[in-house]
Amino acid sequence: MTQTPPPVIEIRDLHKSYGDLDVLKGVGMVARKGEVVSLIGSSGSGKSTLLRCANLLEDSQQGEILFEGEPVVWRGQGMARHPGDHAQLIRIRTNLSMVFQQFNLWAHMTILENVTEAPVTVLRRERSAVEALGRELLDKVGIGDKCDAYPAQLSGGQQQRAAIARALAMEPKALLFDEPTSALDPELEQEVVKVIRELAQEGRTMLLVTHDMRLAADVSDHVVFLHQGRIEEEGPPESLFGNPQTERLQQFLSHSRDSRDNAVNI
Repeated sequence: MTQTPPPVIEIRDLHKSYGDLDVLKGVGMVARKGEVVSLIGSSGSGKSTLLRCANLLEDSQQGEILFEGEPVVWRGQGMARHPGDHAQLIRIRTNLSMVFQQFNLWAHMTILENVTEAPVTVLRRERSAVEALGRELLDKVGIGDKCDAYPAQLSGGQQQRAAIARALAMEPKALLFDEPTSALDPELEQEVVKVIRELAQEGRTMLLVTHDMRLAADVSDHVVFLHQGRIEEEGPPESLFGNPQTERLQQFLSHSRDSRDNAVNI
């Protein structure tokens, strides 16, 4: 009998505070291999914080985070809690590649250098092989002709696609997207959306924080709606968008439709 592999990412009863401000209030979620899980909600709902906690960029005060069934080792309690195994921390982070809202490319490096730097310095891979992979990935996201350009010479959409190629170069177990299109105008946004859709079709494991309801509906296997630090509602996109159960989600989706011409048609 074949044993079901553990989820790539599993979060149980997670709590996160900044001083007296409780941002996450007992959140749990699962992302299995090949699944796209989208996190939606209004600003301040905790979705970006949840993503950063999953990647251990933020320390949480309570709850468990498991990577491929392996629980994160913690030291301390409450506000003093932090990952207690440095080798485990590095291993998890290198297997969960993050794509940020503001691109975060190194301005003094070419686009190809941005893509290849981490695999060479962090993973200790041979530079010529990584450069070949980097060129392939830049072709994949549609900017193969920009290898020798610098970030300032690229549009916002091109910079974000370079950031996606950089994340892919680490050959991660999962990709984490934090509002990858919110800093872009609608025309450039669609360049990035196309790449994300293609990655979803390839069966990549992804956590996606997004304001784009059409994108969430199109690419997700599971959608989580966060409200005031708790999961208000979750489920497959067809039920969450097609038949929302809670009044708060109904209000959120109605506002999303009214405020964006390209919102999902329900």
